[in-house]
Amino acid sequence: MSALNKAKGFKKSKTGTYLSIGTTAFGAVSVLKQAKKARFDHDTLRLVDAVVSAAAIATGVALLVRELKRLGDDDVLLG
Repeated sequence: MSALNKAKGFKKSKTGTYLSIGTTAFGAVSVLKQAKKARFDHDTLRLVDAVVSAAAIATGVALLVRELKRLGDDDVLLG
């Protein structure tokens, strides 16, 4: 199996999906900092950008959770 195929397989694995959720959640920290700074500076455009980014992160996490369910994860938290 080539390295590329292994990487593709990892992305579709439970471990890869959990790693993606963690990476996405880590990105949320940056968005929260951006929103806080935008509110402090009264910068509406940056605040709107932070809100849109937060929506994208929420959608990304929802897609990843759906992928976990599809993989048949027996995690109690996922239902």
